[in-house]
Order: sequence, then structure tokens, then C-alpha cells
Amino acid sequence: MTPAHPSTTPAREPRRRRAPLLVALAAAVVAAPLGLAALAGDPAASAAPATPVGAVVHAGTWQRTPVPVAKGDLTAIAALSDTQAWAVGYRLKSATALEAVALRWNGTTWRQESTLPANSFPQALAVRSADDIWAVGSATEHWDGSTWTTRPLDRDPAGRVVPDAVASAPGGRAWTVGRAMSRSVKDGVPAVQLWDGTSWKRQTLPDVGTGELSGVTVVAADDVWAVGTSYTADEKTPQTALLLHWDGTAWKKITAPGPAGAHQWLTGVTALGADDIWAVGGSATGGSERPYAVHWDGTKWTTTTTPDVPDGRLRAVGRAADGTLRAVGGKGSAPVALRWNAPAERWQQTTGPGIVVRGFTTVPKSSRLWAAGIATHGDLVPAITRFSGTSGK
Repeated sequence: MTPAHPSTTPAREPRRRRAPLLVALAAAVVAAPLGLAALAGDPAASAAPATPVGAVVHAGTWQRTPVPVAKGDLTAIAALSDTQAWAVGYRLKSATALEAVALRWNGTTWRQESTLPANSFPQALAVRSADDIWAVGSATEHWDGSTWTTRPLDRDPAGRVVPDAVASAPGGRAWTVGRAMSRSVKDGVPAVQLWDGTSWKRQTLPDVGTGELSGVTVVAADDVWAVGTSYTADEKTPQTALLLHWDGTAWKKITAPGPAGAHQWLTGVTALGADDIWAVGGSATGGSERPYAVHWDGTKWTTTTTPDVPDGRLRAVGRAADGTLRAVGGKGSAPVALRWNAPAERWQQTTGPGIVVRGFTTVPKSSRLWAAGIATHGDLVPAITRFSGTSGK
């Protein structure tokens, strides 16, 4: 996440559709999905000619950049500029030992900047400046430019809080969202906490039943959106996408649009303005999954047209400086990547970076993009790829 693009870090899919854990990390790591999909590259939608529905658009170049971690996993990435980016994840030191690491891009190479405190296992990242970085996962850590400090979350009467996403806010504030659970993920309920500059404070939410929040984006101090999923007591009753809005006084539930009878969930969200917010996830009917994307125009949420991509769940969305809006996702190692064709008012499928993507970020004032995760081949080989469009911006 960056100040200009408050939330582009992908979050976990809903409970009933969460991919298997990495076997080598299962004993030590908070549940993490195996397969975020690749992000595609192509020219800006406004400049692209009409493309047949279902066609895959190809343009631009993804390039692997070496990383100083031989074996492990990179789970999140965020950028401030073409010469400043950060990635967090784990180094596998042995069959049972992990080390949480933070990498920094200096414009030429990735180098390890630091290690995080033991048992932090970061899953999401928010970067507001080089000395104001949050990493959340099994713990909540803050980087002040020289040291990582654990900042314990507020107690929640529903149980232990597991954050899935984090977003920085002006004035030294931050929001983190996830779930609170007493015994297992099955009894988890959505949870939101606010960092007020001194400590994390639990936020009171409307009663939405069991579920979780997987993405958060900040427009202003009185305009924050969180997205996720409301679960049901049985498999026959559809789970529903969850939209919550903070108006500066209280959190309110907003009804998410979509076809009746389908399972729906939201996992990623980004705010381009108070009247231009995008959220993405998945929809399933009869066991067949497809992309699901909704848009807020300042008055209402509406569904947008997505291609019929098998296992096409989306997990992240963001807009590059060239104006191109992109969404990424996939199931396991089968990726899906879409870009928004504004003139046609629909999403198009595009090509991806060739890695199993855990994290994705746009770069302020640049059309470049970063994707982080693991290689599609090999045993837990961390990988980061950078995209440059045909314009070379």
C-alpha cells in the first residue's frame, strides 16, 4: 500500500475457500493462501482499441528481480517510488524454523533491510514513508526507520484478533481489519482496530454475524471502507460479500450488489477518490467460481462486468499512474489477471508475471508495478517481478 493507493495488498480469501497452507510452514505461520494470481500488463484502457470479450490482452514486460532469500515466502509488497519499495515475508532456516524479514528496493537491487521480531509472520504491509511502515499478521509491528516495535492489538471480547489487512492514514493513524475468534476460524467475527498514534483501539461494529474482513482503504479520517465476507451456518445458504463504512462516528453495513443465490466474497479494495472506490473478490454458483468486482460512485455500489474465467477469484485491485486499473487473483497456482476497459465498461483478462503472487502494488507517479510471492516451480523459492509497460514509463 502507498499513500496514493491506500490498499493494494492482497488479502486472504474467505474461510470456506481458503487455499491449503504451505506444508513446511504450517506449524508456525498464521493461515496464508497459496495462490494469489499474476498481474497483467497492457496499455492504458482509455487508449486501447476494442477487444473481443474473452480475449487475452498482451503488452508490456514482466522481469524477475533477484532477492536475497533463497527459500521461503514473500507475502506483501508496497512502494513509495521507483527507487523505494519494501517487501516482507519469511526465510526458511530449517524444516521447522522461520525468520521474518523485510527487504528494501533501492532502485537497483533488493537488499535485506531488517528482520522482524520473532513470531511476527507478516501477511500485509502498509508504507506511508520510509520511517512509518506497518506489517501485520500473527503480530502487529511498526518500523520507525531503524527498529521494528511490536504494538499489541486491543483486547476483543470475541477472542484473539487476527489481522488480514492494514492501511495507513494521515496524522500517524492506521487501520487494521481481520477477524476475532475464540476457538477456531469457524466462530470468527469481523474485527476492526484503529491506531490513534499511541495504541490500537478496538472499534465497535454492527452485528453482521460470523465472518471476516480482508481489505481496508482510507479516503479520509471520516471515510474508511472495509470489505470481507459474512459466513452462514450451513453450506446450502450462500455466503455474502461484506461492505462496512466508517463515517467518522460509526461503522455501518452497506448491502453489496450481486445476483441472488450466489456465494460472494470481497478480498481487496482501493480508493481512487471518495466517489471512485473499487472492491474485488469472487462469486460462485453451482461450484463454478468467477471474478466479482464492484464499484462505488459516491452514491451506490454496482457490479461490473467480468470475464468468465474459471477459478477467477480476485484478491487485489489498484490503479497505476498511467490510469490503468488492474485486478489480480486466481486459485492455487492457476492465476487470473484483469484490467478495466473504461470505454467498454468491462474487465478484460490479461497476461501475468509468471509467479504465484502473494502481494501486489502500484508505484506512485509511475506505470510500473510490483508482484511478490513464490516461483511457480521449485520448493518455496521467493520471487519478485516488476512490470514495465510498452510506453516504458
